[in-house]
Amino acid sequence: MSLSAILFLFLTHFGVGFAFTLVLVSREAGVKFFRFNAGLAAILIAAAFAFRPPTADLPFGTAALIALALAEFGVVMYWATVGRTLASIRPLFVALAVGGGGAAVVLQALMAASARAVPMQALTIASFLSSAAMLGGACTAMILGHWYLVIPSMQVSHLQSIVKVHIVSMVVRVVVVAAAVFFAIATWQPGLGPSFRHYITSIAGVFFWQRVLFGLAGPAVLSYLTWETAKIRSTQSATGILYVDFFTVVVGEVLAKYILLATRVPV
Repeated sequence: MSLSAILFLFLTHFGVGFAFTLVLVSREAGVKFFRFNAGLAAILIAAAFAFRPPTADLPFGTAALIALALAEFGVVMYWATVGRTLASIRPLFVALAVGGGGAAVVLQALMAASARAVPMQALTIASFLSSAAMLGGACTAMILGHWYLVIPSMQVSHLQSIVKVHIVSMVVRVVVVAAAVFFAIATWQPGLGPSFRHYITSIAGVFFWQRVLFGLAGPAVLSYLTWETAKIRSTQSATGILYVDFFTVVVGEVLAKYILLATRVPV
């Protein structure tokens, strides 16, 4: 386990999650909003390549890097053309970004769980995809809330819609983590290494409980508060809450990558 591996997974999921949200926000947000988001997604994915660990050269890792490169190409081309030219083929760039990014995340999950049972492989895939969705949804909601300062006339329903996406991704994330923890504890047998039950009740388990507190419980409360605030059309207050929500999501997902590499349980 290394810091570069943690950052590689985190930045990949963050950048890919951002790319996912390009198709979820109304065009009313304006060209500059989509250009900003696409540019940030491209920077995050490029940063992920910079932290690529040696294990990324394994079979699934090589395929994941190719898929991630396609996603980067799609995001960069979308950023370069949005609001300008090539409008007829821009959907192709979005498809490359979303499809390539999704394939890269799935292949990373298969690499991380290559020696595990099929149910754990499926849970790892679900964990990686829900992580990307949660990171992308939280950050996009925060940026969109801020964008009401740029376009005050924008309908508040757009913020409500992306907050709904964030809440759904958070619920899915909680379910996947709960299932992964249950499966890891229920299927452990002597001789298979330290049990996950022992891990979460030991001093090292402080990272797991911080992950639950900051990355799951925190966003659950804050996303609900954001939704209630958005319903009364207080976009500035909702954006303030989303800043805190985004911070808790980032902390939780970084810890999730650490725990995955330390225990091989996709929390």
